[in-house]
Amino acid sequence: MIMRLLALAAFLILAALPARAEVQYPLTVTDAIGREVTIPAEPKAVLLGSGFNLVALSLVHPDPVSILAGWASDMKGDNPEIYARFKDRFPKIEEVPIIGDGITMSFEATLSLKADLAILANWQADTELGKQAIGYLEQTGVPVVVVDFNSDALNNTAGNMRLLGQVMNREEQANAFADFYEARVKRIRDRVAEHREPGPTVLMDAFPNPEKCCFAYGTGGLGAFIAITGSRNIAESLPAQGGIISSEFLVAAEPDVYIATASPGGTYSAFSIGPGVDPNDARETLARAVSSPFLTNLKAVKDGRVHGLWNFFNAVPLNILAAEAFAHWLRPEIFGDIDPDATMKEINERFAAVPFDGAYWISLKSK
Repeated sequence: MIMRLLALAAFLILAALPARAEVQYPLTVTDAIGREVTIPAEPKAVLLGSGFNLVALSLVHPDPVSILAGWASDMKGDNPEIYARFKDRFPKIEEVPIIGDGITMSFEATLSLKADLAILANWQADTELGKQAIGYLEQTGVPVVVVDFNSDALNNTAGNMRLLGQVMNREEQANAFADFYEARVKRIRDRVAEHREPGPTVLMDAFPNPEKCCFAYGTGGLGAFIAITGSRNIAESLPAQGGIISSEFLVAAEPDVYIATASPGGTYSAFSIGPGVDPNDARETLARAVSSPFLTNLKAVKDGRVHGLWNFFNAVPLNILAAEAFAHWLRPEIFGDIDPDATMKEINERFAAVPFDGAYWISLKSK
């Protein structure tokens, strides 16, 4: 009798809990570039035009590899360390067919995979090849949704996560991440609004090269993460995507803070940072990067205001971590309580199907 009562009580408790809201298909959504897309049924076989979008999927789906019909090799090629984390957690990722390299796509391969959805990145959809791919996929009955975690990321990331959650029937998890993201962005903006005095001047140097100076981020992409803190980008006069600056320009600008971006394992630059990188290795390679003749005499270097960041934050919704790192580095007097390490820990505990580890950001001076 007691067992029956306990079972009945458990049933009543479960019945009182809100059921997971289910998306109703067919579903029509507006994607990141304003296209209306109709999805007939919940996607079970997804093509990723960029492998980096597996990171976004892994924040809303407990087993993102299980729904892949095919994917591009760009994340695996550029960041093999993060791929290795996914392979450890989901070994079947090795069996997922490769459909392209993030720039080109094999139409023959996609035709054989019987996909029910393709997800492309905004920068792919902007190219002629990308437009051809969208046309081809739609002609073969595969709906295409474009997501954007790159352009105007601070304003667009949360909405794109909500879009992804709706499309994949994972709204509850996606909305929770979007709320989490928006609250942290708001915290930075509100703090800056209360402290309108200008922050320091900053150079953000993409993939530092000891033989020449320097590719500086402009106001777009990760460059926008300088402005949100109320700081000033010395390359703000360049096109939004940034460009080459001369050593003479750099000396004249004399930035207060230097930030380098790179990827793991010294790809594209001797500076190594990102998934799987040991913090000591990141710090040592950053120190060598700023010992070049173009950088060693900068005020920022002499003052020890030197930092490094994983370049591929500009492709994934983890970019809130970059925003918090910038806030902590650039204006510690008003952002001393912001801790990207704690935010990463919460993302890993609440959202990530594959925990993120490694040195995604680093300062030349240890804490």
